[in-house]
Amino acid sequence: MDATSIHQRLAGTFGGKITAFQGETRQPWAVVEPAAIAEVSAFCKTDPDLAFDNLMCLSVVDYPKEAPPRFEVVYHLFSYKHRHVFVLKALLPREDPRVPTVEGVWPVA
Repeated sequence: MDATSIHQRLAGTFGGKITAFQGETRQPWAVVEPAAIAEVSAFCKTDPDLAFDNLMCLSVVDYPKEAPPRFEVVYHLFSYKHRHVFVLKALLPREDPRVPTVEGVWPVA
């Protein structure tokens, strides 16, 4: 699956919980509402056409000079079966930044 197809699958399933997409980059990404990240992640792992069985990297990026300042939690996914990559991002406010864990999806988290 290419990045656009992955995004369409996510947007078709989760609607407004997928708030942005960038496919014209080496590692295409979609922004997910923070409260939905565990649900979207579980779908990414279990959907047979996606099969993102590997959380390659989980990181947080601080954007203190953005308006408004924010954090991005970044999930780099890989499918061994399909050999495709995709990135999920959750944008969080600097005050009380919270996001559900994805440890139940990928124990490495």
